[in-house]
Amino acid sequence: MQIHNVAIRLLVTLSVAVVFSLATANAQKLPTSTTIGTNPAGTVFYAVSAGLAKVISGAGPMQSVVQPYTGSSTFMPLVDSGELDFGIINAVETNLGYQGPAKLKIGGKNPLPHVPNTRLIMRGSPLSVSLVVKKDSPMKTVHDVKGKRVTGEYPANAAIWFHIFAGLASAGLTWDDVKIVPVPAVNDGVDALVQGRADVTNHAIGAAKVKEADATVGVRYLSLDCTPEGDARARKAVPGYAITTLKAGASTGIVADTCVLSYDIYWVGHKGLSNEVVTHVLKAVWDNIDKLPPLNPQFQDWTRARAASAEVTVPYHPAAVQFYKERNLWNAKMDESQKRLLAVNP
Repeated sequence: MQIHNVAIRLLVTLSVAVVFSLATANAQKLPTSTTIGTNPAGTVFYAVSAGLAKVISGAGPMQSVVQPYTGSSTFMPLVDSGELDFGIINAVETNLGYQGPAKLKIGGKNPLPHVPNTRLIMRGSPLSVSLVVKKDSPMKTVHDVKGKRVTGEYPANAAIWFHIFAGLASAGLTWDDVKIVPVPAVNDGVDALVQGRADVTNHAIGAAKVKEADATVGVRYLSLDCTPEGDARARKAVPGYAITTLKAGASTGIVADTCVLSYDIYWVGHKGLSNEVVTHVLKAVWDNIDKLPPLNPQFQDWTRARAASAEVTVPYHPAAVQFYKERNLWNAKMDESQKRLLAVNP
């Protein structure tokens, strides 16, 4: 009996040692920290990046650091090259960058650098954006924007150019119907509005920058064209967008029921990321998904069910594919989509 007990204790000790050794080996494969490229503080994308970084860092042993840039146009090449590990970008902009200017133009334009190495880690929540005016502006809907001073160009933040382009299109308008006030990036557009240099700008619903402007001069969002025809015009102008209605009081600046643009947020990386890193960060977020919503309202719809989809514009990282397969979230349609997207940049 005594020999039997000793044998059992020895077996338990060896098992614990093996598990500890495997855990240590896996930890050694992880870098000390990883970076998430994002838009400036005050934007929704910055808040999303900060939330993900907090959850990943809290799961240990690898820290996650947020690195803000003027706009996604600036940091997308850094993610593609591996200088940054991850990035938070919208689905439309990711599509333009992944396809490249030679294969895809929207509105006759694609100013984004070709980023063929971009890989999707997780499809996040939908984000809503719309045109912003001062609260005392006589404008009520996008149809009133014709002839007004509208922020434009956005060389460091190309996504905003497409946001406004689609919003104008919902009313059958183009950039030729407004007076363009050049600005480099999204927050600069709000500054131009507050300072009186522009009549109309664009920003995400729920952004800290909009709350700041509202406290300074009072702002509100303009409703886009809510009709089926308006929605169809916006979708045709920029594939990937749709028009949705937010109820009065849903967020700062939504003073009445307001039609806005909606599109997906992507958490992306590059194809050179190790499987261990991708699996680790995904597991950290997956296991702690309930910790995200208290950090920012944008995480309310950042769910496990939305993580994998066939309706995406860039291929998933192979470790992400495996992760979702193991959780029965991957299907045949996603295999087809993955194959099609990988063929874009063979």
